[in-house]
Amino acid sequence: MRIVLRARVSLAFLLPAFSGIAAADAVIKPGDHIAIIGNTYADQLRIHGYLETLLLQRTRENPVSVRNLGWGADTLSSRERPTNFPTEESMLRSHGTDVIIACFGMGESFAGKKGIETFRRDLVNFINLHRGRKYNGSTEVRLVLVSPIAHEDLGELTPKVARRNDELLTYAKAMEKVAKDHAIPFVNLYEQTLYLMQDDAAPKLTINGIHLNAYGYWAAGHILAEKLLPGTPPWLLQIDAQSGESTARGARISTAKPGNGGITFTVKTDSPPSLIPPSGGGVHDSMDGNRDKLIVENLAPGTYILTIDGNPVAKAEHEKWAKGVSIDSSPAHRGMETYRQQVNDKNLQFTYSWKALNQVHIVGERRSSPSGRSLPAEIIRFHELATGKEQKLRSAIKPSTSKWILSPE
Repeated sequence: MRIVLRARVSLAFLLPAFSGIAAADAVIKPGDHIAIIGNTYADQLRIHGYLETLLLQRTRENPVSVRNLGWGADTLSSRERPTNFPTEESMLRSHGTDVIIACFGMGESFAGKKGIETFRRDLVNFINLHRGRKYNGSTEVRLVLVSPIAHEDLGELTPKVARRNDELLTYAKAMEKVAKDHAIPFVNLYEQTLYLMQDDAAPKLTINGIHLNAYGYWAAGHILAEKLLPGTPPWLLQIDAQSGESTARGARISTAKPGNGGITFTVKTDSPPSLIPPSGGGVHDSMDGNRDKLIVENLAPGTYILTIDGNPVAKAEHEKWAKGVSIDSSPAHRGMETYRQQVNDKNLQFTYSWKALNQVHIVGERRSSPSGRSLPAEIIRFHELATGKEQKLRSAIKPSTSKWILSPE
């Protein structure tokens, strides 16, 4: 018997939204030093870590280095920074930035359609400001423009959702036109998030219509990562419970032994596990293709429990196993979740070196206090901590081998 991997729902519908970029011409390359700048969407990427973790998974042989310079409520024309802290340009240079991912348009969109020409002019000025700059000392920085997300309908909390989406669409189209005119990659998050928001049965993406929740960052992280640096598909393991014959994608199955009404086998991974969705298991149908799956055919009727290295991971009826069960809570998945938290901790240390947590120690009454005087040295130390934590992340994603047992309940 030959087992054929079944096609899964994927993000294929999202591909046209990435203007002019083919998989072979991925914007992000292994080893790139990336700076993320922009509004609240950009700022909050640092405390969720899904995008950065996905990029690190896809460049594990030569990891990228990411610094998040986003700032809540930033716009193209209004980006104030605290006294005595590094400037955006100085950070771009000290990081040796190869790529700038610029996320704007949400704040500007509140000016309505009458503000579109000002936004377009500011966007062109932003491009001209960075074009030709060699922040890494040798090659011109590459730019990527990312549109704002759509406005989610949350009922009474979002009474002007139709008007807001009309305005956001106008700004997204303006960004796309400017990007095309200047031959710059553009990611249309407005179009992709609007598509997801139209599924009323799926988890919500935002907390207030315009600011993503944890699940929203998980979903948008996959969308954006796929446009910046297409990755390998998630694991798809398929095995016959009677014959032990198997096939796999992203891993290798060996030593399969049917018995006791179930089956035991060994899995050696070739690629990292998928990221656990923070939604209690429910995801949009169109995002389900980002999850690792196990298909077990020819089980006798009943309920079966999967354990991996002795840890219960999933339980389902035989019919569900035959169609495919998502695997999100194996030891490898929990390890990757710990890794994502370590990414977030690295970003937190960098934030302390980049953002003022208390203005009173900079220009206020405590600027001459011991804590105020020590601030410049602390800024340097936090930057060193971030760099050290990043170095530890570089070698932390490793293959694993585990024992899987599917047995009757």
